[in-house]
Order: sequence, then structure tokens, then C-alpha cells
Amino acid sequence: MANPVPPRDRTDQPWRSEGAPPPPPPPGPKRKMPGGWGGLILTALIVYLIANLVLSFFNEGDEPTVSYTEFSKQVEADNVTKIYSKGDAIQGELKKEKPTPKDSDSKRKNYTKFTTQRPAFADDDLWANLEKHDVTVTAEPVVQERSFLSNLLISLAPMLLLVVLWVVIARRMGQGMGGGAGGMLGRKQPPKPVELEPGKKRTTFEDVAGIDEVEGELNDVVDFLKNPDDYRTMGAKMPRGVLLAGSPGTGKTLLARAVAGEAGVPFFSASASEFIEMIVGVGASRVRELFAEARKVAPSIIFIDEIDTIGRARGGGGGMGGHDEREQTLNQILTEMDGFTGSEGVILIAATNRADVLDPALTRPGRFDRIVNVSPPDRGGREAILKIHTRDIPLAPDVDLGQVARTTPGMTGADLANLTNEAALLAVKRKQKQVGQSDLSEALEKVQLGAERPLVMPDEERRRTAFHESGHALLGMLQPGADPVRKITIVPRGRALGVTLSTPDSDKYAYTEEYLRGRIIGALGGMAAEHVVYGVITTGAENDLEQVTNIVRGMVARWGMSEKVGRLSALPNDSQQAYGLAAAPGTLDTIDGEMRRIVDECYEEACQKLGDNRDKLDALAEALMENETLEEADAYRIAGVARFTKD
Repeated sequence: MANPVPPRDRTDQPWRSEGAPPPPPPPGPKRKMPGGWGGLILTALIVYLIANLVLSFFNEGDEPTVSYTEFSKQVEADNVTKIYSKGDAIQGELKKEKPTPKDSDSKRKNYTKFTTQRPAFADDDLWANLEKHDVTVTAEPVVQERSFLSNLLISLAPMLLLVVLWVVIARRMGQGMGGGAGGMLGRKQPPKPVELEPGKKRTTFEDVAGIDEVEGELNDVVDFLKNPDDYRTMGAKMPRGVLLAGSPGTGKTLLARAVAGEAGVPFFSASASEFIEMIVGVGASRVRELFAEARKVAPSIIFIDEIDTIGRARGGGGGMGGHDEREQTLNQILTEMDGFTGSEGVILIAATNRADVLDPALTRPGRFDRIVNVSPPDRGGREAILKIHTRDIPLAPDVDLGQVARTTPGMTGADLANLTNEAALLAVKRKQKQVGQSDLSEALEKVQLGAERPLVMPDEERRRTAFHESGHALLGMLQPGADPVRKITIVPRGRALGVTLSTPDSDKYAYTEEYLRGRIIGALGGMAAEHVVYGVITTGAENDLEQVTNIVRGMVARWGMSEKVGRLSALPNDSQQAYGLAAAPGTLDTIDGEMRRIVDECYEEACQKLGDNRDKLDALAEALMENETLEEADAYRIAGVARFTKD
């Protein structure tokens, strides 16, 4: 399965990169220290108080100063072991701990070492008294004082702590300012060399299937990116822009990623709407930044999805004086594409569902000068896509992907991916180890018909629904060239009370008037059946009438299937556009009359056929009342109609 879309490198960056190193973070605005000088002074005060609190614990180790009277008592009590004297200052040590005297300023409860001061007027023959009690007079201080270095460090501790705290704050701010400045005290990092991400699996053409003709056109881009010198030697220039046009889900984004992965070059992807901002000029600056990043790692590919968001034809009155944000962004893209040279190796790939609304300046030669139409896959392509999307899904031996491909005409790659995922979810719910054919069939029904609704209908309304669906199915069986009926059910699904599924045996690319009339007759079959059986018309035909209106409008106003309107396209392709903007009032009246004529003829034919085959209609309705759902073979057998086959 395809690799997931890579994430954005930055939240303010509208593109995603793949295959290139992440860009350095943008330089942020200059930031000031929180609180300014006031904050610095407050921080210094707090640090000073903390440092003093810490130093107070060191000061608890200082010896107490006792009175000389207390000292004399301890000498007389023979409790002094040694002293040291320097002038009248005396330091000493007791033999046994004593409680701190009340007249001392120390907070300690007990002490052994102490200091005291001998009064100058004392006349107590201290030396004789010390000898009498065996007190040693030492030549070294009893109380060891801190060294000069220790005192210096302790005195500088508050300042050192403040500096450390300041450096930490400054470095954190420097990280917020981006890697370019490196912070207030950080160093500027040298630029890293640009190189591809090693060992990362890229999307290649092996992950793309069902659109071989498009892949062939894009192989030229891959070859140019791999061998640019060969093209320069011949004087050939690669298209500067490739526009992928097609319906949603056909794999345009996957194709662009596959081109980049096949060529082994960096890939930058973005949605066009992500460039648009309320502030004029932001989109243009983002475009410049994106192209600048792509040039740094050239050769590279830029992919812009939904380019019609900003690439619509200018001058349509959408902006204010032609200077709105969308047009400025478009102008910047045009300027960047003009600035390309063959040596840059940057190719722009864009995708759109509406190539017809793009500005001519965007699609002219020299910009998007190659337009590649990506169509839904054919039957073989659908089978190949199913094989890709089931590579990681364990399949049961009874699974026939070819059969699934035959019953999914018109489905895109995204539809098929959703189908396989729904089948896997069903298998998990059923506690199975493999996905079987029944899981794929039920998943297809859920995707095409909608999820079943637990709706309890009265028997009379249920019978009317059975006749309604039988009318659709029977007319599809009787009409030559109509799509075969695959399934009939009166189980409510989605918004419908019942569903009749008809799909062609093979892909169709052009429709005849007979085939389109047959589809109208089949769509009107439900209303005609209710009219034939009950003589009433209900609201259950709303979706049928919408389908009929779209078909008959195309027949009359776009495909030249009406003699009165003639061989012209009177209405635009967009059916939501108002009629008055596209044709004259007389032409619109003629179109309206022809549409009514064709629908009335088809409705009369539907009622006629159902009346002539009332027994078949009743048989199908009774079978539906009994079984609720009929598969293709049972439906044709019960109706007694031979299935039309085309060899």
C-alpha cells in the first residue's frame, strides 16, 4: 500500500517534504529576558537569600564562646584536656561534653570545643592552675579555621549561583530564538550538508497501477531527473510544469510522489489552499520560500494539489481590483515558473479536478506545458490496484480479485482502497483470520448501496417497496442493451428503502441514445410499477427522478440527441449552473419541452412493458417479500427472463 503522507516540518509551513533533510527552524523574533531589569534584580535578591540560608548551615559548625568564669570552672573540674592561647584569646577542648551555658550566644545544646577571652585584670595564676590539672597547652589552634580559599568561595557562592542561573535562562531563550543565532550565549551551528534521507522507503511506480498510459508520460520526467546531461547535450528542455487533471481519487498525488521516488529526488507537496491567508502577501511569500527550498536540494519536485484553488482565471470579479490574496499568490507562482532554467532541475507538478477553469497564463507553453489526463482505471487496472491494496491483507483461497474488478466499473483507486479496507474490517468483526470473497461482496454492497438500516416497515409499505424495486429490475431485464441486474433488495440501505443494483459487464466510454433511453426507462420503473399496481405515486421515486433529469438534460442540451435543439451544446457541463447564464430563453424553453417529451415517452413505455409482463412483476415482488434479497441468478430465474449476453 502507498506510504502515508509525510508530516509538516513546521506548523507555519504549508508544504510537506519527503526525501530531503528537515530545514533548520526559522529565526524567531528577538526576545527579552522575562521581566527586564526588574526581573534581574528580583532574581538576584532571591538567590542572595537562598545562599545566606545555605551558609547558615555551615555556620552551625562554629564553636561556642563561653565566659571566662565557665572556663575556670571546667579547669577546676578537671574537664579540660588541652588549650591554645594567642594573646588573651583562648581556645580549648573538654574531656566530656557539657551543655552550652545560658550566657552563651550559641544555639548548640552540647559542646566540647570552645573559645573564651581572658580579662586583662585577671590575677589567677592561670599557668600553675593548668599544670595542676594536667591541661596541655598546644602550639596549634584547637579550633581549625577555614582557609582563605574556602572563605573566598563561600563569600562568592551567591554570585556564582546567580551567574549559573542566568546562563541557564539565557540558553533556554537562545533555543527559542532558533538555531541560527544559537541563543545569547550559544554558538552558531555550522550549516549541515544537504543529503537525502538514507534507508527510507519511497513511493515508486510499483505502488501505482491501473494508469499505465499516464505512467508512460511521466517516465520522461523521471528520465530527465536521472539523466539531465543527456537532454542538455541534445538541446532539449524538459517541461517546466506537468498538470495532472482527472476526477477525485484517480491517484494524482500518488503519481507525483511516485515520480519523485522513482527518480530519487526530494519531493515537496502542498495543497493550494494552504497558501491563502487573510493577510495579503503571505501566500506569495510562502510560494517564494517553497521554491527556494526546492532549489536548495535540486533536482527536486514540487507538487501542488488542487491548483484550481488559486489558479482560477483572473478577472472573474472574485477579488478587489485584481489585487486580492489569491491573485497575488497565483502571480508569484507564475513568476517562479518563469524563473526556472534547465540547470535548476526543479519540476512543478500540479493536480486539479477542474482544468477547464485554470487561468490561461498558467497552462500556456513554458509553464504547465504538459497536461496529463488521469482517468479511472479499466477492468485490468482495477484488478492490479486491488492486488496492491491487498498486499498486506491475508486473503482466503476463494478470493477472486478479477471477479471483484468486473463488478466495480467506474471505481477509482481511492474507491478500491476503501473497498478492501471495509472488507478487512468486516473480517475482523467476524473474528476471521483471512478476508474471504463474501467479505469483499458485502463490503462492495456497503460502498455502493449504503449501510443497512434497522428499519421496521408496515407490511403494506414493505409490499409497495417490493413492487417498486421489482419494477426497476424487470425493466432492466427486458430492455435490450441495459446493464444486467446484479442484486435486488428491500432491506433499507442508506436513505433508500430498497435498492436495485445494475452494473455493466465491461467498461463503457460512449453511450448510444438507445442505451440512455433504456436507463431512463429502468429508472422510471419503480414509479411505473406503483402506478400500474396501486394507481398512486409516492415520494420513493425522488432519487430516480433526479437521475432521470440528469440523463435527459445531457441528451438534449449537451449530446445533440434532440432534433429540435440540434447538434449543439446549449448548457454547460456543470449542471448546478443556472440556465439563464448559458442559453437564450427560447433555447431553454425548447430544451425544457424536449426533456419532457423524452421522459413522457419513456414513462409510457415503462408502464406498457410492466402491464404486459404483470405476472413476472408479481413473481419478483412475492419473492422479495419472502427473501428480502435476490441475487442475479435467482432474480432472472424467478422472472423467467433470459439474460442478454454480449460475446
